[in-house]
Amino acid sequence: MPGYQVKHETHLLGSSNFEIRSLLDRQQYADPDGAALAAGISCASWPLFGMVWPSARMLANAMQTYHINGKRILEVGCGLALASLVIHRRLGDITASDCHPLTEGFLRENLRLNHLPRLKYQTGHWNRENLALGRFDLIIASDVLYERNQPEALATFIDLHANERANIIVLDPDRGNRTAFCRSMVARGYVSDVQRAGVTQCTGEAYKGHFLNFSR
Repeated sequence: MPGYQVKHETHLLGSSNFEIRSLLDRQQYADPDGAALAAGISCASWPLFGMVWPSARMLANAMQTYHINGKRILEVGCGLALASLVIHRRLGDITASDCHPLTEGFLRENLRLNHLPRLKYQTGHWNRENLALGRFDLIIASDVLYERNQPEALATFIDLHANERANIIVLDPDRGNRTAFCRSMVARGYVSDVQRAGVTQCTGEAYKGHFLNFSR
């Protein structure tokens, strides 16, 4: 691919395998037309969308058994959308969203690698109107609170796109912005339930984090 390198890996989630094309490493960067910069994505954060992070694996693993029947579901800041792929394979009504200009292309390729049909995708920018996105019964995300301004922006975005009765699941690897995000969600009328995530990933590697659950 022009401007950056990729790799292919098999990710085992329970008894399911997913073939994922991702960026080779965190040193990759290419924004020749300035599309990422226009979306507010710096060169330092540019490659973050294209990696399979531990929290993404943990959330995807949880989505293998989560009750999804009859729910319209949104994955926010999906990156490589591993959790969305799990839900899609289970025939759930899932929409993946991200603001990175390359996300949709990586999603199409990973759908092809896993012999899955088209999955709904919408650009989702937390600080702009996303009129085509609509509202959802379940909103999920993983490791999306790594900058100071994100708790308020994410809470506002979620509130705009959550149905009157909705559940929110954010898996956070104990970053410092977690408390501010929980406060922002509670201030918007959501009931908070923070639960410790498992201490190991599906790879057997150690994991430290919490499921931030909200409902209304």
